[in-house]
Amino acid sequence: MLKLTAIERSAYRSEAHALKPIVLIGEAGLSEAVMKEIDNGLNSHGLIKVRVFGDDREARAAMYDTICTTLKAAPIQHIGKLLVLFRPAQEEKTAKVLRKTVGGGMREVTIVKPSPSGTKRPTVSKVMLKGNERVTAGGNIKRAKPRQASAKKSALKST
Repeated sequence: MLKLTAIERSAYRSEAHALKPIVLIGEAGLSEAVMKEIDNGLNSHGLIKVRVFGDDREARAAMYDTICTTLKAAPIQHIGKLLVLFRPAQEEKTAKVLRKTVGGGMREVTIVKPSPSGTKRPTVSKVMLKGNERVTAGGNIKRAKPRQASAKKSALKST
């Protein structure tokens, strides 16, 4: 089970306030299919709400503990029939960038983007960047914006 500080739990609790439950646990209880859905929800969202139908509070608390220990998630909140769980993202879906500097301020960058479905090969592209361009986390190329100058400093320079 993942341990969080009280401040982190409080922040996640406030973040989860606006969420709707994405997994509903019915009469069948904590089946393998339900555990798989909770795992998928934690993988895609990180912070999820689970609604448990049933009036037995001890059974809900036992389910909460079982989910947290089995899926290595952090218990955030158990209020009534709602369970709030958190697990940090296991794998970032961002582009990898490999750089090689070429003379004259130009640099060759290899951008590796994972496939959207995650089952196919990643796309690899080699791009030449100018000195004022950068690659974002998503693998897009952006120009660096000129730095803003302070009005006071520009007034001092002109006098």
